[in-house]
This record gives sequence, C-alpha cells and structure tokens, in this order.
Amino acid sequence: MTATSEIGRLTGYAHGGGCACKIPPGELEAVVGGLVGAAPPGGPGELLVGLDDGDDAAVVRIEHGTAVVATADFFTPVVDDPYDWGRIAAANALSDVYAMGGRPVVAVNLLAWPRDRLPMEMAATVLAGGLDVAREAGCHVAGGHSVDDPEPKYGMAVTGLADPDRLLRNDRGVAGVPLTLTKPLGIGVLNSRHKATGEVFPHAVAAMTRLNRDASEAALAAGAVCATDVTGFGLLGHLHKLARASGVTAVLDHTAVPYLDGAREALRDGFVSGGTRRNLDWVRPHLDGGAVGEDELLLLADAQTSGGLLVAGELPGYPVVGELLPAEPGVTVRVR
Repeated sequence: MTATSEIGRLTGYAHGGGCACKIPPGELEAVVGGLVGAAPPGGPGELLVGLDDGDDAAVVRIEHGTAVVATADFFTPVVDDPYDWGRIAAANALSDVYAMGGRPVVAVNLLAWPRDRLPMEMAATVLAGGLDVAREAGCHVAGGHSVDDPEPKYGMAVTGLADPDRLLRNDRGVAGVPLTLTKPLGIGVLNSRHKATGEVFPHAVAAMTRLNRDASEAALAAGAVCATDVTGFGLLGHLHKLARASGVTAVLDHTAVPYLDGAREALRDGFVSGGTRRNLDWVRPHLDGGAVGEDELLLLADAQTSGGLLVAGELPGYPVVGELLPAEPGVTVRVR
C-alpha cells in the first residue's frame, strides 16, 4: 500500500525523518547522566553493559554462560512507502543486537499512529514490513504496544542472546587497530532529499533494509571485541563515543569512506538535516578536522538511519576507513 493523493505523502506527517529525529547527543547525555552508576537492584543477572558509555544495547549475564541483549528503537517515517518504512525500522532496531555481537530472538512492535488521519490498513502494511525483516533475521515478533498519536512512529523492542565472553562493545578499542565500516554513508542526505522532493532512492532503501547480521558474524569471526553501529549521531558522533569510551584517539581517512550514489549531490543541493548539523556541533570541540572542508565534515556527521557497523578490526570484503591511536589530549577524532 502507498499513500493516496487524499492522504498525502507519509513523510509529510513527520517533523523530521528516521534517526535524524533523535534527541541531540549532548542533550541526551545530560538527561541520562544521573542514571549512570546506580546501585544494582539485587535481582537475577549481572549487568555487563548499561548506560555508562552509551553503547548500542543493554547486556545482562544470566546463568549457564548466556547473556541477554535488550534494546528498543523507533522513529518517524523516513520514506513514503509504508512497507519499506516498516522494513527499515525493523532492520534498524535489530542492528543494535548485531552491534553487540548478539543474535536477535524475539521482538515486540512499538507503534504510534494518527488513526483519525491515516488508515489503519496503512499501519498494517508498516507492521508487515517489520515482520518480514524480522523473519529474515530469524527473530520472532510477538505482539507489542500501540498508542494513538498525532505523528506516526514505528519500531521494535528486541531481545537477543550473546556469548558474554565474545561481546562487541564500544569501550574495548585499543591503539594500533584498524577501523572498518560495513555500509556506505549518505543515507541521511538522500532521505532529506526524498522528504523534500518525493524523489525515490531504491539503493538507499536497499542499504537501510540490509541486516547487519553478516557484518556482526564477520566481526566475531575476526576476533573483534569493539564495535558500534552508525545511526542517528553520524559516523563522527559514533566514532567520538567509541574513542572516548575506549580512551583512544580515532583517525579517520575521509578519502576511504564510501558513500551512496547521489549523496554528494544531495549535500551540494542543501539537503542537510538539523540532526546532522547538531551532530557536527557536538563533536567539533573534540575534533581535529585538519584541512578537511565543512561539507566533508557534514557528510561524515550525516545522521544515518539503519547504517552499518563500525568495527575496530579488519573485516574481509569491507573498507578500512581509519585506525585507533593512543589518546591525544582533547582529541577523540582526527580526520585526515
């Protein structure tokens, strides 16, 4: 099902699109700062990964050498096709589990819907897209929660399993290790162009709906212990978080970073989201941009939706885009 002329375009019901709608990283850290370091509740399980370093998902060790991975992710429409939106949102939510080195087991839907403005049949199409991607991942979908909301939003809360001794974490990076990126950048500027003009970019949809399962498995097979996924805070933002958590400085070779076709043209034509600009503003105090221009930095900060994994380690078949070095005072990321 696609939006009719009477209904209008689906992205027109959202103030932004996809992960570009995230609360700015600096504001978010201020909000959750008081929750870090809280005393454990004394219940079953040992918290291995929590709020401390802003990793991709929570991880709790339970009995019999198993870890439970838990996450939730949802956002406003990023494309006009409701089925594709559902697929993208599901792949994005599942990615958090893959970014921790886990395997998704069960998901529940999170749906906000303006039922007096958009038909419920369209909501069913969104859910069908999410279900199909979850099935591709071998993940059950069992119910969920919905609310009547003026702005449509969709995503999933996902639970997975992992080996607690083979996690991918954002605080385990060490100097001397290369950095690998498993999907090209440019999703944000292409989605902004789509929202503004209606132009459709099938290759961007294909990138957003591609699961990070293979990349996660490749990272584990290569012995990697440090990774994160690249979503709403952009490559620079997520790399800054990884380097800060690991106590290293990341060097990024901007000429090695791959981009989707049309990304540079979308930037040239001004299709840059406010989220992307806020990402760059947040990282800039910790960034050595060298001689790289502002446009290049904006692309590196582009707010991605369902982007790839950024892995500390070399993975066959994926481009190396930089390396980790010993920490330099005041600099978490240097672009060369």
